[in-house]
Amino acid sequence: MVLDKLGDSLKNTLQKIAKSVFVDDKLINELVKDIQRALLQSDVNVQLVFDLTNNIKESIKKEETPSGLTKKEHLINIVYDALVEFLGKEQYKIEIKKKPFKIMLVGLFGSGKTTSAGKLANYFTKREHKVALVGLDVHRPAAMEQIEQVAKQANVPCFLRKKEKDPLKIYNEFKDELNNFDIVIIDTAGRDALSEDLIKEIELLNKEINPNENFLVISADIGQAAQKQAEQFHKSCNVTGVIVTKMDGTAKGGGALTACSVSKAPIVFIGVGEKIEDLEHFNPKGFVGRLLGMGDLGALLEKAKEAIKLEDAEDLGKKFLKGEFNLIDLYEQMSAMKKMGSLKKIVEMIPGFSSLHLPKEMLDVQEEKLEKWKIAMQSMNQEELEDPDVMSSSRLDRISKGSGISVGTIRELIKQYRQSKKMVKMFKGSKGDMNKIMKKFGGNLPGNFKM
Repeated sequence: MVLDKLGDSLKNTLQKIAKSVFVDDKLINELVKDIQRALLQSDVNVQLVFDLTNNIKESIKKEETPSGLTKKEHLINIVYDALVEFLGKEQYKIEIKKKPFKIMLVGLFGSGKTTSAGKLANYFTKREHKVALVGLDVHRPAAMEQIEQVAKQANVPCFLRKKEKDPLKIYNEFKDELNNFDIVIIDTAGRDALSEDLIKEIELLNKEINPNENFLVISADIGQAAQKQAEQFHKSCNVTGVIVTKMDGTAKGGGALTACSVSKAPIVFIGVGEKIEDLEHFNPKGFVGRLLGMGDLGALLEKAKEAIKLEDAEDLGKKFLKGEFNLIDLYEQMSAMKKMGSLKKIVEMIPGFSSLHLPKEMLDVQEEKLEKWKIAMQSMNQEELEDPDVMSSSRLDRISKGSGISVGTIRELIKQYRQSKKMVKMFKGSKGDMNKIMKKFGGNLPGNFKM
């Protein structure tokens, strides 16, 4: 994730609290300085950083430690709550009451509007809405071809006119036809800067189309310039929410995220990868939970609903919790998880897992490798599939010759199986209590996460 460094810094700060003997002024001052340093290094506005840390200090001074929590746990809670408030507090709810529900995307050139249009279409289609895309970027070369491509990926219709240079004419031509859809996503033109003609065009489109939502698309790598953008677009078309793209890159990202707190426009979605499904409905509580190593069960369940049938998930889950899974179960579980995104991203969402430091090879299982494992498993007999521990060198050679898959690749599959078994053993006895799991790995869930 784009804020990996910030997350690591904040996790280290919380570990400092967990390991300290006393909660005194010295610890609090160190904590505040660590948070300030971490946020400033992530490109967050200086004034916003000081406002946040002053709020943390004030809360520590004023609030009594609630019964049932230690002072250290209460301190962690205060940091968690302050960061959640900082990033918008509550998840933005999109209420689709009127059809067609119109979402207009605005932003600068290169911010990822067209890609985001496709991702939004995919997101709403999976939630059983009838979606259409409208291409109104009449200025950028190949813009119309690009929106056609993302529409195909999302499997939704796209309305455009390649030779027309008046975006309003295009919209009006299809206006009646668009009434047949639940949600209409409108892609508009961008510029290299906040030029006067861009502002006029957006103001005109906003007035005539009258969207239900105006989403500003901002790239995570834009830094603190995002604040000026958010304010100007808000004046032009009353921005109702923000989509932050390229959150999977190496950019600092803090500027784009916190610009929204200045413009009062909440972050609605974040782009976390290049694939059509790599879009998350932003939830400040879950996002901060991930940053602090506490997971994001809400986002995990959302992804699971899209990728796996409920009964399949329950069946696999029971097998894994009992430690009774075999090679076929492991393959099915990993295939399902790959549909949800990279295993590294999934692990970030599970409370306690980010502190496990799981082997890189365990998290970086590519589609190609899964396919090879499947072919190798087709050359295994029932005993080998159900109990991979019976594998000998002669069995591996036989499977390799029968499948055409190298012995090394088959050994990787067996290693993955054993690592998964070992991990399940580590969690056995915790009976699903996430607080116990966290304590086992040197951390604590804040009160908000107690289950």
